[in-house]
Order: sequence, then C-alpha cells, then structure tokens
Amino acid sequence: MAATSASALIAGSAWAQADLGHAVSEVVVTASPLGGDPDRFATIVEQVSRDDVLSNGGASLADALRDAPGVAGTGFAAGASRPVIRGMDAQRVKLTENGLSSSDVSDVGPDHGVPIDPLAAQRIEVVRGAATLRYGSQAIGGVVNVINNRIPLKQITGIEGEATAAYSSAASTGEGTLSLDAGQGPFAVHLDGFARRASNYDIPDGTQPNSFFRGNGYSAGGSYFFGDSRIGADGTHYEAKYGIPSDDTFIRMRQNKGALGGSFAIGQGAFKTLNVDASYADYTHSEIDPEGNAVLSTFNNKEWEGRAEALFDAIGPLSASALGVQLQDRKFSALGEGADYLLPTHTKSAAAFVFAEAPVGPLQTQAGLRVERTRIDGTPATGLAASRSFTPVSVSLGFTYDLTGGVRLGLTASSAARAPAQTELFARGPHDGPQTYETGDPSLKIERANSLEATVRYLFGGEGRLEGSLWGARFQNYIYGALTGRMCDEAGVCAVDGDGDLKELNYGQRDAEFWGVELKGFAPIGQVGGGKLAAQVLGDYVRARFTGGGGDVPRIQPGRFGGGLHWENDSVDASFLVLQVAKQDHVGVADPTTDGYTSVDAQVGWRPFKEKPALEFLLVGHNLADETIHNATALNKDVVVMPGRDIRLVMTTKF
Repeated sequence: MAATSASALIAGSAWAQADLGHAVSEVVVTASPLGGDPDRFATIVEQVSRDDVLSNGGASLADALRDAPGVAGTGFAAGASRPVIRGMDAQRVKLTENGLSSSDVSDVGPDHGVPIDPLAAQRIEVVRGAATLRYGSQAIGGVVNVINNRIPLKQITGIEGEATAAYSSAASTGEGTLSLDAGQGPFAVHLDGFARRASNYDIPDGTQPNSFFRGNGYSAGGSYFFGDSRIGADGTHYEAKYGIPSDDTFIRMRQNKGALGGSFAIGQGAFKTLNVDASYADYTHSEIDPEGNAVLSTFNNKEWEGRAEALFDAIGPLSASALGVQLQDRKFSALGEGADYLLPTHTKSAAAFVFAEAPVGPLQTQAGLRVERTRIDGTPATGLAASRSFTPVSVSLGFTYDLTGGVRLGLTASSAARAPAQTELFARGPHDGPQTYETGDPSLKIERANSLEATVRYLFGGEGRLEGSLWGARFQNYIYGALTGRMCDEAGVCAVDGDGDLKELNYGQRDAEFWGVELKGFAPIGQVGGGKLAAQVLGDYVRARFTGGGGDVPRIQPGRFGGGLHWENDSVDASFLVLQVAKQDHVGVADPTTDGYTSVDAQVGWRPFKEKPALEFLLVGHNLADETIHNATALNKDVVVMPGRDIRLVMTTKF
C-alpha cells in the first residue's frame, strides 16, 4: 500500500467540531436504500469526508481511501489505482457514483484508470455486508460509492459554492476545483469543474519515470421539486492523460456520461417512496507509444444501467423494507494490439433484490436477498464465439445489540455469489500495459463467499469513538489470475527464463480462506494549551490462503498499526499519525515480497478569520520519513516505487 495520508488525522476532528462551533452537516448514509443512521448497521460503513479528500491529494479513489481500515489500492500508476477492500479488487469491488456504475474498463486491467476524480466527491462511502447486494454480484468484496450533488437532492434559495486550490511538492502538482449550487423556487442547478496537473513524482532515490498525470472534468445538472418529490438529470465529461511507470507508454482517457434521478412520494398505505435512477456512459482510452505518438491499443466501453427501488414503511413485523430491480448492459471492444488481448464482449444482467429491517426482541435485524441473471458473450483463446449465462443468488443477515455504556455489537452472516467477469472468461493474449500474457477460462463457475463478521462500536466521553471488526470468508471456486513464473513473447511462446517480456498469467479457480481484523478509534484526552487534545489509533490486517493444497493468495495488502495525536481550537488544528506497515512475505507464485516501512504523516490547519471560518489553509505532510515503498497489491511492484516525501498546501473557501 502507498504511504498513508492525513485522512485519519482529521477524521477525529469531525467528531470534535460540534463543540467548537464549526459547521457540521448531517450525514445520512446511502449504503442502504432505507437510508438513516449508519451506526444502526451490523457492519461498519466507512465514510471519507470532503476535507479528507482534499488533504489526501492524489488522482485516484484509492488515494482518497488509503486510511480507511481494510482498504488499500492497486497502485499501478498515478492515474490508475483501484481500491482494494480486504484483499479483494477488480471484479469483487464495485465502483459507483451516486449508486450508479463508474462504467469504465478499470476491471479489465490494472493500468486502466477510473473516470471519477476524488475532487468531484462530497464524500465517499465504503460499503460491506447486506447493502452490497444492492449493487450486483461484482460487489462481493464491497462497494466504493462516490457521493456528490451533481443531480441536486435538496431545494436551495440563492447561490452556494466552494473553491479550492492546492499544490503538492512530490510531483509539483497543481490542482483546483470550483462548484456552484443555485436555486429559485422549485428549481435547483449544480455546476462543477476541476483540473489537476502532476509531473513525474519524486522517490527517495530520484524520480519515478513516466509517473505523470493530467486530468480535468466538468459537470452540470439540475432538479425540479414538486411536493415531496423530485426529478433531475446531469451530464459529466472527464478526460485524463497519464504515464505507466513500469512501461514507456501513456494512456489518454475520455468519458462522457449522463444520468437521470428521481424520487417520488407515493404515500399509498405502506408504500412510501419510489426511487428511479439511470445512467449511460461512453468511455474510451488509447494506449500510446511516445515515439511518434503511435496509438497501440484503444479500449471502448458503452454501458447503461437502470435501477428502481420501492421503499416501504412498517409492514407486519418489518420496521422498514425496500424492493428493487436493476438492469445493466455493457458493450466492450478493443482495437489495435488490444484486440490480441480481448475480443469484443457483451454483458447483460437483470436482478431483483429486497432489503428488510425488523426488531427481534433486543436485536435490530437487517436482511437482504438478491437474485441476478447474467449473460456474457465473447471469444476465448480457441477463436470460437461463446456465450455463458449465470444465476448468482446472494443472501445476508445482520444483527445489532445495544449493551449498556455506549457499546453496540454487530454480527453479519452472508453467502454472496458472483459470476465470472469478461476478462476472467475470455482473455486471450498479450496485455502490454501490465506486461502480462493472460489466458482466461470460459468454463469458470460461479464464485461463492460464505462469510461471518463481528463488529463493536464504543461511544464514550461525548466525543470518543472506537470501532472494530473481526471477519472471515470461505470462498468456493475463488477466481484469480495466477502468475506461473514463466515469461512469454507476443506470440504466446512461454518458458521459464524465456526471452519474452510478458509475465504469463492464467485465470483459474481454487477454494480459499480470507480473514482479517480492523480497528479505528478517537479518544479525547482533555484541554491542553487552550484547545482539545485527543489520541487516535488505526490498524488492519488481512490473511488469505488457498485451501486444499495450501499456498497464499497473491497481491494481498500487508498489516499496519499505529496511532497519533490531534489538537484543535477555534482557529487551528494539528495532528500527526505514525503507522508501522508490515512486510508482506505471504505471496503467491512468482509474486515478489515487499519490505515493511514506517509511515509518518502530519497536518496543520488554520482558519485565520473567526468571522469567516469557511476560509481555511491546510499544510499536510505525507511519508515524512521519505521511506522507499513498494506496494504489495501492485502487479508492477518489483519495478515501481511509490511517492517519497510530499508536502501539500491546500486552500479552501466556501461561500
């Protein structure tokens, strides 16, 4: 995992700000269609605020989430680092924006970026447990949901906005954002835009070649409100250009996306609300040789998704429930050298799901059920067109129990299934970005994970909070890309110590066991120097092994544990966090080990005008020990070093 950020440093400040008079907006979790207080769920929903995103920096969602317990990043490139949740990534982690698919090809290769920039987020949620059934079988490991106001959800009178500017030293990064919300009567509109420019980043021994990033985007949306209902739409454009550090090529990416969203108050008996959302996206990226700017490969993805959810008040023993349907259609194609890797595929899915909550004696219960039908058409290595259909069925049941003294216990049992993805089934050749020669298996079966998770939340001292999770999962037919240790040429001739430049990677299935633990806490100490002093702690660990023959699952993040202090008053806050990240020597075949390191982060925030607290300056330091870091979850970790010491200055103003 990359050097940790300052998000954990300021996580506690949100808990402390109520008594300091700072503006704290009400947070209603969107992890469940039923909404409400996130603490009522049996699993812990991790939330990353807007302030955390701005302090972290970085062009990827993984950068924004790097201090979320149990979350890492693939770290393949500055523009391509997909979130990893509890050792699971790609086809097991669903990326969404306001609950709808990111509609990209980041699950096809680790060198492919996600066209959602963290700068566009108001907050980010990491969802696990029963609520993942809402999003599809590709969310078996979890969901990362980026939440923003591009389709306005509330009426507004007048104009509100935010402007930010930032500079980071490691890559001479300059970035800025502007967002506006305006409304009059039943109408509300939203506008936002961002731009980021980063050079090759510094590492302790010099500069990481070809690690630059350029990106920008903009969006416009509006809503019409009538009674307790609303309907709206938005349009978004995103484009980026970034280098692949383990290669000399670069990627130019573009996506245009439109979305519709409506919420309709029904009020007929127990039938309370009908929510309808849909999106369509046209995505393309080209992989380019800088010698003459020759286009080597082009990847295209055209995708639409629709979802409808009916929300119900109490019915019989149920305190609340939701019934939903979801439809998706994805057409993928690759041109040039990309067609040697994966020929066109067409994925269609339809699903129905239900959620329910009910009190059972002293327990609060949450349950979910999803039935999905998926069909994938493609062409495997045989060259003969094939079609596979799957029917994954997933269930989840969770309980919470309130003890005395501010302690809440949770327990979740689930059996989640997912269909194999297009790459796992139909990959058939060289993939130059990650430097692999991949072969899918069109006979793959449905993967199933039977899991159990126990959680504890402890609220104390008015502002103190401790959260912990202990979880385990047994996979039947776990699908993975296995490095064989052989090297291949472009024609697929592979041998141990072969002359080719491509690592042979074959998709297969084995049973596997995962388990882990996560911890996060914030504890007030007292008044010191005219401000509030608090301690914080953060840690996580994941272990993953194959059963029936043993061996380690490849590319699992290492354990980490540490803590720090946080101090703040009305105008200044300051924090530091020290994490010890363990070495990773539980690795798969031909998977290099990585050394441990110590991550040191610190930040100081200053609000110079008491009458204008919305103006804030933030100075953040990442990897202050300037450690040499190789990311254990990255496929190119043997040749790529993560950024060294970075000093970041952020200015934010709201109006």
